[in-house]
Amino acid sequence: IGDSSYANNSLVQRKVILMTKPILEQAMSDLYCSLFPEALCIADLGCSSGANTFLVVSDFVKIVEKERKKHNLQTPEFYFHFSDLPGNDFNTIFQSLGEFQENLRKQVGEGFGPCFFSGVAGSFYTRLFPSKSLHFVHSSYSLMWLSQVPDLTEKNKGNIYMANTSPPSVIKAYYKQYEKDFSNFLKYRSEELMKGGKMVLTFLGRESKDPSSKECCYIWELLSMALNKLVVEGLTEEEKVDSFNIPQYTPSPAEVKYVVEKEGSFTINRLESTRVHWNASDNENNGGYNVSRCMR
Repeated sequence: IGDSSYANNSLVQRKVILMTKPILEQAMSDLYCSLFPEALCIADLGCSSGANTFLVVSDFVKIVEKERKKHNLQTPEFYFHFSDLPGNDFNTIFQSLGEFQENLRKQVGEGFGPCFFSGVAGSFYTRLFPSKSLHFVHSSYSLMWLSQVPDLTEKNKGNIYMANTSPPSVIKAYYKQYEKDFSNFLKYRSEELMKGGKMVLTFLGRESKDPSSKECCYIWELLSMALNKLVVEGLTEEEKVDSFNIPQYTPSPAEVKYVVEKEGSFTINRLESTRVHWNASDNENNGGYNVSRCMR
């Protein structure tokens, strides 16, 4: 909580959720109209905490309500699973639920079905839910994070991420870790989703074929420059900076397609890339400050 909390520094993530709303709407409408379930079970993976978590839930309810009124059907029950790593601030989510449901009723009306909420702590690179228990999986701004820092055979000297000066073995290790993690994610979700279930996944990627292009790595290069300056000033040790690497991989559309087809559990309906400005605030004068807070 507070000024430096994720909840108060996630405008970029909010912008991304709003940007992908038409895709979410299409996928959810298709699912609901093909099954017309009496109960809908939805998982939000990498839910974090704050207003963004509830933005997704309200979208789902509104989409389903619109469709069921169109078909003159009884409202389904909604089961929402908020899932993130065990260290996530689940308390803030649950403390905000009462107010959120009250606001949702004002927006949608009293008629929609009961909503049930649960928190599921764990890595989405493992099994999280019973077999064939989910209708829909949503994940936004999370899947670029790897399960661990890749095993590097060479030191990534002077860098904290992939960079032009990184040895080729470092770039290869990052990709291998991404391929393994994303394959596991797909395998476990395929076991948890019901037949006909759907996923909408949004994550940081890149358009360039080069994994170390400025497009995805520049922000970390700035941070490594700052850390290396601390080394020169004697405020931290060179060994510490050299052993520190960010566990993230931003795939290209071709890499995503390759892993999905290789793993074989899912069919891709839509695969799109969109550019997002890192400074999501209206205040352009504080651009650098806003971006640094977001990264923090």
